[in-house]
Amino acid sequence: MRSSVVAPRRPSPPKRSLIGDLPMRLIYRVLAVAVVLAAVVFWLLPSGPDEDEAAPVAAPSAMPTSSATAAGGAVAVPATSPPPSSPSPRPTPSPGSSLAPGYTAMEAFYADSRIAKLPSRLPMKAVRPYKATLKDRESGLVVPTLTKPWKKYGSGPYTSRQVIRGTTAAMLVTAPVPIQVQKEMRDTALLAARWTLSRHPRGAAITRWIASKPMPKGWMLVYQVKYGKRTALDAVVVMDGGSYKPGLAFVTVPDARKGQWGQVARIAAGVRGLG
Repeated sequence: MRSSVVAPRRPSPPKRSLIGDLPMRLIYRVLAVAVVLAAVVFWLLPSGPDEDEAAPVAAPSAMPTSSATAAGGAVAVPATSPPPSSPSPRPTPSPGSSLAPGYTAMEAFYADSRIAKLPSRLPMKAVRPYKATLKDRESGLVVPTLTKPWKKYGSGPYTSRQVIRGTTAAMLVTAPVPIQVQKEMRDTALLAARWTLSRHPRGAAITRWIASKPMPKGWMLVYQVKYGKRTALDAVVVMDGGSYKPGLAFVTVPDARKGQWGQVARIAAGVRGLG
């Protein structure tokens, strides 16, 4: 019997891969490069809106500059506004004028209808002052010790007092200033002169200023007061005598004793400070 010989089957050719016959080592390298490129592209892309909102906000600079630039590339800085001007001083009130709210003690003085307008100059004739020997430590002043018809009298409500007694009394008193102390001694003296109107009968007014003179650490004023049909010659001295506040010396002589009006300026000129 004739044996049949089976011819061996030829092996089928290997299937080709989609990427060709490239070596696997090269394929791995290509894949690695692709991964790196994808990561770089991801980080370079702009962030989304949520990330912008979460980003910290830079604080503004101390002096903001304009976003526009001036010619030549320099940054244009906004012009600074000029400093506010200081308020102009209020005019000095005249006697009898009304006062604005928040008026000062001096404005009240100049607007007082009981006080004559103060001249710009008040020269005083030279006088020979009395010697000051009476010491008042409470006011810090030394005043003349006056002879008859003057005599010492109980001080209250002052810290020293000398008087000519009678229906037409005259007096010289001292005390710490009973009014608001001002920066200038002259202004303090003016307020003290206004206060002395309360020591006279109702309706008293300063009708004439006679003298205004600086003194060592103080100021002196001489003036005429009228109340009803009567007139008095007064003087005040305000002086820093080393006490807790300036001292006041006040002398008044009524017209019934005109013969002693010449003493008023001499008494005031003799006031001294203890300090």
